Parts: sequence; C-alpha cells; structure tokens
Amino acid sequence: MKNRALVCIPTYNERENIGPITQAVLAADPRVDILVVDDNSPDGTGQIADELAAKDPRVRVLHREKKEGLGRAYLAAFRWALAEGYTYILEMDADFSHDPSYLPLFLDTAEGGADLVLGSRYVQGGGTVNWGVGRKIISRGGSLYARSILGVDVRDLTGGFKCFHRRVLETLNLDEVRSTGYAFQIELTYRTLRKGFTVREVPIVFEDRRVGHSKMNKKIFAEALGMVWKLRFTV
Repeated sequence: MKNRALVCIPTYNERENIGPITQAVLAADPRVDILVVDDNSPDGTGQIADELAAKDPRVRVLHREKKEGLGRAYLAAFRWALAEGYTYILEMDADFSHDPSYLPLFLDTAEGGADLVLGSRYVQGGGTVNWGVGRKIISRGGSLYARSILGVDVRDLTGGFKCFHRRVLETLNLDEVRSTGYAFQIELTYRTLRKGFTVREVPIVFEDRRVGHSKMNKKIFAEALGMVWKLRFTV
C-alpha cells in the first residue's frame, strides 16, 4: 500500500492492555503504524508506551497533560496524523473490544473508495459478546435514538472502530467538534455524512473489555442525549 495508515489508540490507565494490544495490531496488518495517545495515566501506561516505541519504529506516543475525554484525545491524534502525512487514520480502543483482526478489512474497504469505514455491530454479521441485556438495550436504543433525530441510515452511529480517509478530516473543521465522550462518535460520523462523504459499514463483533473498567458513565451518556439535538439544528 503506497498510502500510510495510522491506528490511533487513546489510553488512560491501560497498563495491562497496552503491550498486548500494540503487539496484536502490529501483527494484524503490516500496513499500519500505531499512535498511542496517553492522557498522563497515573498507572504508568505512557511510560510503557514509550518503551514499546523505543523498540519498534512503527509505534509512536503522544503525551497529553491531563484527561479531557475521548474526543479531545482523538482530535489531538487526528491533527498529529495529518501533519505526519498519513492517508488512512483509524480509531481503536485499547481494551480488545475492537478486534485487531478486522484491520485488513477496514483498510481494504477504504482503499476501495470509502471515505469513512465504520465497524458496525448492527449490520448483518455484526454483534456483541459478553453484554448484559441492559447494555444491549442502551446501545441499540442510543443508536436508534440518534438515527431517528438526525435522519441518517447508518445503523451503528455510536461505534468507535473507524477508518477515515485524510480528506474527510481535512474537510471537517475539527475546531468545531464539541463532544468529548460517547457523543464524539455520533458527531464525527454525522459531520462526515453532512459533508457528502461516503460512509460504509462493515460487520464487527464487539467483545466486552478483557481487563480494567469501562470509561462509560452517566455524565457521558447524558452528553450524548443532548448533543444529538444540538447537531440536528447546528450542523
């Protein structure tokens, strides 16, 4: 692949996961590099990432002073990736809920012409593993809620396993993105659609994190509920 690809992995207290996920991503596809974006994790995740980067030129680390939410971390990663000349820029969690084995599918689909490739739990072939009934209802209900208000056909608007072509991120005004948590994924996908870009969903099976604790909380969920209405009338 002539064009370079970067997998952006935000971290906060992921010392148990950062080594294994980095190894798995590098093994999954030789076309990708990794950018670990660490928000000054108290557990030393950033230092471990530095050690990994010192051993492998495909791994880089971006240190941030404090935790400001998933959205701020990704925006910093996007700006870094664009400045470094990457063509394909991917979002991915550090906790193995996003399976690295899907990376070749994402890149092949992007090379086939998709502006944004979105890993979807809610298209044929997609699904979830180790989720309780309550979480399934919240996730499906959240996507349906957002789709209905925003008037779009994307089935998994809250999905966070994505591959952007750089032209999308260059066109969007990243300074206008306001969401910091759960709503960030909805906002980025919606802004991409509003600009007329092609969004293609590919099926993924989402597995609950192996170790550590979910970053989801009531404040993040409430932000998503309100942000959808703001997006509907301002974007």
